[in-house]
Amino acid sequence: MSISNSTGTTAYDPAKIIRRAIFFVILVGLAAVSIFFNFKGLSSPRGMEQAQIGREIARGNGYSTKVIRPVALWQMNDANKEMPSLENLPDTYHAPLNPCVYAAVLKATDAGDNKRWRMPQKSNIYQLDRVIAATCVIFFLISIGINYLLVSRIFDTTIGSVTAILMLFCELMWKLSQSGMPQMLMLMLFSCAMFFLWRGVENSEENKSALGPILVSGVFMCLLVLAHWLTLWMYIGFVIFAAVYFKPRGVIAAALMGMLALFVLPVVYFLYISPTGSPFGTAYYAIHDGLGSSEDAIMRSLSPAGEELGLKGLLLNILGTTLRQISDLHRNFGAILVAPLFFIALLHPFKRASLASFRWLILLMWVFAGIGMSIYGLRDGATDSNQIHILFAPLMSAYGLAMVSILWGRLNIPQSMDALRYAHLVLIVAISAGPMLLSLPQSLQRGLQAEGFGGFPHWPPYFPKAYNRTLADNTTSKDIIISDTPWAVAWYADRMSVWLPQNLEQIEKIEKLATNQQTPVSGILISPYSFNDKPILSTGAPKSTYGELYPLVYGAWARFGNAPNFIDLHPQFKSLSQRYQHKQPLFSYGYIMYYSNRPVVESVE
Repeated sequence: MSISNSTGTTAYDPAKIIRRAIFFVILVGLAAVSIFFNFKGLSSPRGMEQAQIGREIARGNGYSTKVIRPVALWQMNDANKEMPSLENLPDTYHAPLNPCVYAAVLKATDAGDNKRWRMPQKSNIYQLDRVIAATCVIFFLISIGINYLLVSRIFDTTIGSVTAILMLFCELMWKLSQSGMPQMLMLMLFSCAMFFLWRGVENSEENKSALGPILVSGVFMCLLVLAHWLTLWMYIGFVIFAAVYFKPRGVIAAALMGMLALFVLPVVYFLYISPTGSPFGTAYYAIHDGLGSSEDAIMRSLSPAGEELGLKGLLLNILGTTLRQISDLHRNFGAILVAPLFFIALLHPFKRASLASFRWLILLMWVFAGIGMSIYGLRDGATDSNQIHILFAPLMSAYGLAMVSILWGRLNIPQSMDALRYAHLVLIVAISAGPMLLSLPQSLQRGLQAEGFGGFPHWPPYFPKAYNRTLADNTTSKDIIISDTPWAVAWYADRMSVWLPQNLEQIEKIEKLATNQQTPVSGILISPYSFNDKPILSTGAPKSTYGELYPLVYGAWARFGNAPNFIDLHPQFKSLSQRYQHKQPLFSYGYIMYYSNRPVVESVE
């Protein structure tokens, strides 16, 4: 921030101060636009799930969830020889750190008070969605600052500044900030870990003790693992680098493994092994997204023993997923132009040994992360909950910028053309930030227009007001709703919700269990999440995803065509139709349909 003049005193550089002021103004402006003007609500099912777990923790209900996965019930029953309580069901799927962070934020905002946070009649955006998104945005902004300090230390302030600008105008990072997923918390933790590891590399280069910075880095890496279990693969690469690079070899690596055990084993025992008997909990079945038919299908099953993983073509399956990841690298790195150039920078002989060695750490961790993502799958592409390529984007961009700058410097641009000195950096920023900047005015205009009628929600498939008002007003806290979007019911309506089971027999088992526990099933909710999942006329579409439940799931299409409801016509569904005889569209003409066992009354102020 300061420079020395000829007299030896310190003087401030006005141009640098102005540049930084402009950066912070843009940063605050984009954050405000993201949270208030262009915000549509949380976009990720996993984000909503973790938010409602955080609210339960904030209420003092422990690490419990209102999203009831049938496979979790089967798993707990198999382990403990009795069905768990639906009213206080422990979550055995998510890593705990992000929900605990949300719990602190939601406790501070008194989110447990339903009346206080009830959506106004004229609003389409749930205000607690903004609270969660604002938390993620804060983590993102902190990450920008940490990466500026880290990259400036590794290279120089020019590359550090450009890296920060590239992050600021990365549209994918803003989208992830609005999703509710833990990626921005993970980005902050990973950036902190790399900052202290670089300090350790510097100390090792200067023959100083590197133990302190490395252990601090290890703490942040362990917290990263607790934020998303898939990052355990990254930790493997982290430990391998520490074992090879730092002396005495093996000692620091052993300390890092011991630290990981200290952080993870108690969590695994109390959250997973105790209720389910498995160290992987219900999260084990997430592997079906990469190696099985689909994660959704297995999570909806009360009897998953017959479900098989695609182990016969395991290597080909992993190879295919890996190749798809490589082909989508540019998008997975947030469309930052220079991030993929990191791999070219691996071929450059950097003069500083520490600089050259640090890139191999990044590569090693990325390779192991890629293996994990290949096994577990990236169904939703760049915005998938398993997408952790984005964590590497800032550091890889920094190496890519350094590589381009080196090549640009070899052009020997004459002093008379000094204006072209940083032309390559301007061009990189313009290309990378262009898509977001070009779409920003139009999206801002739409956001301002939407304010007049309550904002645009993430439709389809979510329309929060239908859950938060009509559904919540017509049910009690003891009621259970079977739904194809249980995370939305749990978060917006604050009701227990069972993920739509695979067949009628399993629905009846859920109903019997709920009645025995005096938490009866009050209805079944169907949204576009299921009936828009595949084209209805595609080969095998209904049965391939929803089995014998397709008359229930696709009943909305009958309503659109003014035809009798499918479940009234199908002989196997007549009993279910009689149990839930009140068919109430919660949104429009039945895009969100609620089959209830009692009359539904529209919400009023």
